[in-house]
Amino acid sequence: MSSTLSYVEAIVIGAMQGITELFPVSSLGHSVLLPAVIGGQWATDLNVSAPESPYLAFIVGLHVATAAALLLFYWRDWVRIIGGFLTSIRYRRIRSANERLAWLIVVATIPVGITGLLLEHLFRTTLGRPVPAASFLLANGVILLLGERLRRRAPTADTAATAAGADPGPPSKPAVEPTDDLDAGMDRINADERSDARLARLTLARGVLVGSAQILALLPGISRSGVTMVAGLAQGLSHRDAARFSFLLATPVILAAGVLKLPDLAGPLGAGITGQVLAGSLASFAAAYLSVRFLERYFRTRTLTPFAIYSLIVGAGSLLWLTLR
Repeated sequence: MSSTLSYVEAIVIGAMQGITELFPVSSLGHSVLLPAVIGGQWATDLNVSAPESPYLAFIVGLHVATAAALLLFYWRDWVRIIGGFLTSIRYRRIRSANERLAWLIVVATIPVGITGLLLEHLFRTTLGRPVPAASFLLANGVILLLGERLRRRAPTADTAATAAGADPGPPSKPAVEPTDDLDAGMDRINADERSDARLARLTLARGVLVGSAQILALLPGISRSGVTMVAGLAQGLSHRDAARFSFLLATPVILAAGVLKLPDLAGPLGAGITGQVLAGSLASFAAAYLSVRFLERYFRTRTLTPFAIYSLIVGAGSLLWLTLR
């Protein structure tokens, strides 16, 4: 099969994948809408709902690069989490925060894993078209706005722990401001560990509820990070903790989805586009790493509202463009 994917298309889609997979605005929705809005050869080459689409294999294959960026950024967390999982297996216990968080992530990713294997093809072929994607992106904006309302009403995890008589753990902010770059780096590491400890205090049922929200992201236009953050906010997590939990939950799911598609890229669907896949993957990795660095800082003080407004505007605008042109 000859190449149906140019280098320009590959790099643009790769960078967009890296950004929109982590920003709460839906990577799959953008992957469907952008080619349709541009039209012409882009709409022909980049049709995710086409049978045996090399474009689908390409964008899902980009997930490996996105997951690699998340693993690199959160490598300290994953060392602690994997260590906790191994000690839990070895000593047959779930006591420490790292052990609890490890099992929370394992169990919370099971529902979306099973659902994805069973329904991904159905959702893609029936809903992976521009008009449904625009409609779901519009719905994504509504979900994010509702999430902010739920956040204002829900008690924080620390407040809930205090009300229940439990130790809420160390404060979320340091008592002393860092004085130099080294102190700032150590402060971030300590803040990450405190965040992981707070996440580990979620009950198993609540963790599974947050993880199961990822199922909605099978719909093109619904953001994985967005819906899991909303579910986390509803459980009393702060924006930063909800974002961290969302990214930690997403990493194994995104990685598994990409790995499952790698054989397709190594077969007939990937014939003639090896260079484009590499270029797109590099763009996706760089964009994802920069995005998670930005969002880690952003959600320390800010909310989902700007992303909700963006989803509403782009979703409504795309819907009008596609239906009236």
